[in-house]
Amino acid sequence: MTYLVNDKCIKCKLMDCVEVCPVDCFYEGKNMLVIKPDECIDCGVCEPECPVDAIISDNDDNNGKWLEVNKKYSDIWPNISEKKDPPKDHEKFKDEENKYEKYFKENLE
Repeated sequence: MTYLVNDKCIKCKLMDCVEVCPVDCFYEGKNMLVIKPDECIDCGVCEPECPVDAIISDNDDNNGKWLEVNKKYSDIWPNISEKKDPPKDHEKFKDEENKYEKYFKENLE
């Protein structure tokens, strides 16, 4: 089992998870974070730290979409090991659905 970030993180990026990760397996894109599945040690400390429930077990990734997203972008985006400030308008996106289709940004530009 590994942990994954889903689209609830998009436009929120609260980063409480980054602060507690013992192996620094988070990677930062323009508007979301991902976890590198091969680096995650399945400790689970990040999951309860996420205020928007954006971290899931791969067992809860029914169609494998988030595993693929996390694998792909953790190979492209830079590693992050320290918490940063969230986007200023993150609160208004907290409960929005289908954020991947609406807002996902592939790179840092």
